[in-house]
Amino acid sequence: MPRKPIKIAETLEYLGILDENATVDKELEPKLPAETLKQMYHYMLLGRRADERMLKMQRQGRLGTFPQAAGHEAISLASVMNIEKDDWHVPAYRELAGMLYRGWPLENVILFWNGFEEGTRPPEDVNDLPICVPIASQLLHAAGIGMAMKFKGQKKVVMTYFGDGASSEGDTHEALNFASVYKAPVVFICLNNQYAISVPIEKQMNCQTIAQRAIAYGMPGIRVDGNDALAVYQATKEAVERARRGEGPTLIEALTYRITPHTTADDPKKYRSESETENWLKKEPLIRFAKYLKDKGVVDDKELAKMEQEVDDLVKAAVEKAETLAKSDELMNPVNMLDSLYADMPGFLQEQRQEIEENVERERARKAKKHAPESAAARS
Repeated sequence: MPRKPIKIAETLEYLGILDENATVDKELEPKLPAETLKQMYHYMLLGRRADERMLKMQRQGRLGTFPQAAGHEAISLASVMNIEKDDWHVPAYRELAGMLYRGWPLENVILFWNGFEEGTRPPEDVNDLPICVPIASQLLHAAGIGMAMKFKGQKKVVMTYFGDGASSEGDTHEALNFASVYKAPVVFICLNNQYAISVPIEKQMNCQTIAQRAIAYGMPGIRVDGNDALAVYQATKEAVERARRGEGPTLIEALTYRITPHTTADDPKKYRSESETENWLKKEPLIRFAKYLKDKGVVDDKELAKMEQEVDDLVKAAVEKAETLAKSDELMNPVNMLDSLYADMPGFLQEQRQEIEENVERERARKAKKHAPESAAARS
């Protein structure tokens, strides 16, 4: 038998609409109302300023170690605007702007990174999963949700996120494969910020792009400028529409950069140059989008300053509320720490909860006895 060529589509698109100088491609520019554009900037700005405030809190010992999301705002916010509340949002841990847009109270996020599991409880009126720190495990959850919705005939969509480092995990490939085989309505968004902690992208993989892996799994794939909110919005809009029509998943690779350390315990100067970071800072999403809004006549400097003040007030209020809640009897009581993990608590955790409750009661009784006034008989 002679060898026969197998023809495989190998062409991928790269989408950029708003370049680093805020010059817009008029033919590709999505037609969004002025209020929507201002809303986009508001949540991107809120995510950035909250991230900056949380870093200061961590350095002051008022917050635990956490992964910053600065530089990723355009990806999380512009993508999530394309799904509805009853669609599913499955984040990793750099989707702060998008989570705030979905209705997550900022004080909850602050509580979570301070060790309170109660902070990761999603809002009641949206289909969101909690923040997921274990690398790539959330993609299996997203694929499973998508498959279940497909079996039930629901016209809903799942949107999930992962990093370039997570793209090398087995869980990622299993999720992509299952979603493709079952035509699950999942939009996979890779935040390619160039480093898996300290490992650069060129040492992680030998392929030119992450998006090209979509070809192997038989699904559409596209690479976008992840610092361009308009490009992210348009690419995810098309992917969501495709998924809702029953045409299966899409893989979107969004190019961006960590303008901060991997987490507050990391020192990026050990593995990347300052000149590289400075070059990427010129491409960062907030400054670019603000200039676009000004050039378009949507806002002026006065309104931008007003938005800064509004965001600052929101962040301050959230910090104050979080720190008040952290001292409350409810959150300081260890009996409650298991209550937000399961809808139906398994038996072994019920036993542990009862044991904790008994220990707490014994400690309270011991303290009460220690501080109780001496009896009249003892005094005499």
